[in-house]
Amino acid sequence: MSETRTQPPTDTAPTVRVQRRLDCQPYRAYRAFSSPDALTTWFPDAVEGSLSVGARSTLVFPSQRVWWEVLAAAPESHFQFRWPWSESEGLVTTVNVTVLPRGYGSLVTVEDGPFDLSLPGALDAYAECLAGWGEALANLRAVMDFSVDLRRYRSG
Repeated sequence: MSETRTQPPTDTAPTVRVQRRLDCQPYRAYRAFSSPDALTTWFPDAVEGSLSVGARSTLVFPSQRVWWEVLAAAPESHFQFRWPWSESEGLVTTVNVTVLPRGYGSLVTVEDGPFDLSLPGALDAYAECLAGWGEALANLRAVMDFSVDLRRYRSG
């Protein structure tokens, strides 16, 4: 059987999409994004502020501080926020996190974009996003499924 695939139009900006299966219930996978305490177990070192809808918080990483504005939240299924990819805030993307039940666990999908590659630094941001979300979701799985934090600077 043949399959026909159409290429997206060349004028659409690319979006990063990463999925991971977790051996935890959807409420735990959702909480990993929506609770500051749970988020800091696998992503930033600290969260300054709230992660409720409409809030703008600051994520604290070892070498940077990044604002994170929560746009939408549907418990146990969807979390949406936006954040900048440059200090000048010339490139701000929207991240959609979807959590679906899969077997005895959950399927987490993160979509971050769009990245307007005509902007200065956007291609580097896109590449950083690809690598960054892959690494972050690998650490999310390690923390949720095995209680292991893979961040090297945290290993003491």
